[in-house]
Amino acid sequence: MVFKVFVDGQEGTTGLRIHEYLAARSDLEVLRIAPELRKDVGERARLLNAADVAFLCLPDAASREAAALVDNPRTCLIDASSAHRTLSSWVFGLPELAPGQRQGLRQSKRIANPGCHASAFILLLRPLVDAGLVAAEHAVTATSITGYSGGGKKMIEQYQAAAEPALTSPRPYGLSLQHKHVPEMMAHTGLRTPPIFMPILGNFYKGLAVSVPLHLKSLGTTPEALQQAFEKRYAGERFICVKPLRDAQTLATGALDVQANNDSNRVDIFVFANEEQAILVARLDNLGKGASGAAVQSMNVHLGLEEGLGL
Repeated sequence: MVFKVFVDGQEGTTGLRIHEYLAARSDLEVLRIAPELRKDVGERARLLNAADVAFLCLPDAASREAAALVDNPRTCLIDASSAHRTLSSWVFGLPELAPGQRQGLRQSKRIANPGCHASAFILLLRPLVDAGLVAAEHAVTATSITGYSGGGKKMIEQYQAAAEPALTSPRPYGLSLQHKHVPEMMAHTGLRTPPIFMPILGNFYKGLAVSVPLHLKSLGTTPEALQQAFEKRYAGERFICVKPLRDAQTLATGALDVQANNDSNRVDIFVFANEEQAILVARLDNLGKGASGAAVQSMNVHLGLEEGLGL
């Protein structure tokens, strides 16, 4: 069977990458809109409703407007924006989130693709909250360092022009403490206290690592218990690799390579710890598992295809 797929917002960073994933697949027919009709509501509505799966690679408001254009009950929407990530009527597009998540993705026609920072944070915290190792009320802090491609075309052009000296050094942002990923971080981990989240933009194209520090005595847990919770939750997951406790290979280099998972759909989970403290790290490609790869993975699950097809 050949499924019809449409990308609304195909010229953006996420849309272009989705097209790259789909280009070599013979099981899909990619519907394309004529360049001069990209903003034509009627033509967009026609293609959205003609698709078995439509990816919305648009700003939040435009994604809501596009979703309202769909009246074909067979069309599955996968929204890459943050517009629908905390709504109960949309299934969160993270198959590894919890038992039963894939069943929800198969059955739903509305899937909200996770944010890049949020994906890494949720994959670190959800297993620990579920296991009772981190209380829902616990005050968590997190730092994320990421490449500039997550900022879209304008930011990519700004960095690649290399005209501003300030861009050569890391740039902390989200200083209002109102980063748009925080609501989904809470909604899909079970945390009831908003995490203090510090994202940092680096002078490299892509790659992302979220780190979460923990004081073990205040939690009443051990490094071994944290490690076991990750190994239990992600056993058998093809795209999530739980590295050995205090990963010797990483420690031998003296530093973590943030870009090691680039051009893949893989997530690496690390626990670095002594007896009193731990640093949890999740590493991924912000354009892969953090965006377009995750969207294609959810599409595969929804359509009942092999989950890693094209990835």
